[in-house]
Amino acid sequence: MNLIDQLNALVPAFEESLAKAHTLPQVEELQTAYLGRKGQLAGLMSRLPELTPQERPLFGKSANAVKERLQASMNARLATLNAAQEEAELARFDATLPGRAPWQGTLHPTTLVMEEICSVLTGLGFDVISGPEVETDFHCFEALNLPKDHPARDMQDTLYVTDSIVMRTHTSPMQVRAMLERKKPPLAVIAPGKVYRRDSDITHTPMFHQIEGLLVDKNVSLTHLRGILTAFVRQLFGKDMQVRFRPSFFPFTEPSIEVDISCILCGGKGHVGSTPCRVCKTTGWLEVLGCGMVDPAVFRAVGFDEECTGFAFGLGVERITMLKYGITDLRIFFENDLRFLSQFA
Repeated sequence: MNLIDQLNALVPAFEESLAKAHTLPQVEELQTAYLGRKGQLAGLMSRLPELTPQERPLFGKSANAVKERLQASMNARLATLNAAQEEAELARFDATLPGRAPWQGTLHPTTLVMEEICSVLTGLGFDVISGPEVETDFHCFEALNLPKDHPARDMQDTLYVTDSIVMRTHTSPMQVRAMLERKKPPLAVIAPGKVYRRDSDITHTPMFHQIEGLLVDKNVSLTHLRGILTAFVRQLFGKDMQVRFRPSFFPFTEPSIEVDISCILCGGKGHVGSTPCRVCKTTGWLEVLGCGMVDPAVFRAVGFDEECTGFAFGLGVERITMLKYGITDLRIFFENDLRFLSQFA
């Protein structure tokens, strides 16, 4: 059998084998066997030098015709198999099943609550400011009436970078920076951000978030403080929330106050039915923030005159988030568990 006859014989052999191929991989194997770089057609083409110059044009023309027929047969078989596969898939498709919604991320609950708090306070007239998380001892402590030998420093569990550089333990240094930059009142700012302390347990983490606020002007009183914070708490937790102010101590405010709200679980009763409330421990109150009138020593440290009065307040964002959503373990905020985070989508 000459080369041209061998070429033509490829067509019926290929089509016969193709008819027996019932899967896409089987068709691909035949394509490789007949049309691949080392396939039967390529093998016959490699014998072209055996022909005389007069036979070569006819052989080349026959080879192109055979290749086109093989390709056409294979394409037709592929189309048939693809159509059958699609039909089988459609037969299994149930149009009544609910669709698969694309996965969507969401903001972290801490971020959600921080944005909500900032939205409420900017609505009350405060500007948002931000600054460095690595602070000087002066901005973080001394300007806030916390000299080096002050016992309240022991409460901060400070992370020191050097003897005079610290990881800020609160966002109050931004109040100092704002007053130093503004140089005189009026001033109403809030400073949200990360803070750092050497503490880690079920209610504390080495890094957490705070929002601290400052309002300075002439003739600012506790009445203004109470009105602003009562409005803030009720916008955050609901208009029927009861608010309590009680004496406390902070080095940078005098007088100092703790703000409590009625328990979100028992409604301030101290018990749920006949069961003691586990959230407020039967007191009926939950602490949410600290505040007070700015100590004159702070004003002196930043160069404000003695006629200035003002108030400051601070709260932990994670604590507010735990109260709003009923979360009992602070550490879950930082575990990156999608089962937890997806609940806020």
